[in-house]
Amino acid sequence: MIDTEGYRANVGIILCHQDGRVFWARRIGQDAWQFPQGGIQEHETREQALFRELKEETGLQEEDVEVISCTREWLRYRLPKKLVRHDSLPVCIGQKQVWYLLRMRSEGKKVCLNQSEKPEFDSWCWVDYWKPLREVVSFKRNVYMQVLKEFHPLLFPDEALPELRRRRGPHGFRR
Repeated sequence: MIDTEGYRANVGIILCHQDGRVFWARRIGQDAWQFPQGGIQEHETREQALFRELKEETGLQEEDVEVISCTREWLRYRLPKKLVRHDSLPVCIGQKQVWYLLRMRSEGKKVCLNQSEKPEFDSWCWVDYWKPLREVVSFKRNVYMQVLKEFHPLLFPDEALPELRRRRGPHGFRR
């Protein structure tokens, strides 16, 4: 579903381990890592899209996770001009996302990346909570910063939010 401004409705998923590390996955055939995410179909609620995307991209079922929270509002990013498909109508200029924070209930061995006809990922690992800011593609960094900052107090209630500042160069933010 693409809105009148050209943004595709989407859910993003931050899946955390009991120790606070997060699920980080490599896009198939690329050296690009990201959190699971995917479009909300016309007939779906956000929660239905969440669990469909979770199953398609990780093989996990609703009972394998605990929903901790979701973002208070839509978070948006624009696609770089070279990635905008002008031949499709309506034209999609970016994504608007509701992000969900999930905690893994089951063991990591239940993760299976080939649950759909067209898998998105070919590898995954648990990483430090802030590592995705340094590794995600630049056009998604601001959204990642917003969502990680919003969810941080829920996972680390006794830990102050670190000072995050922009770093020169291609690797994004540092803490």
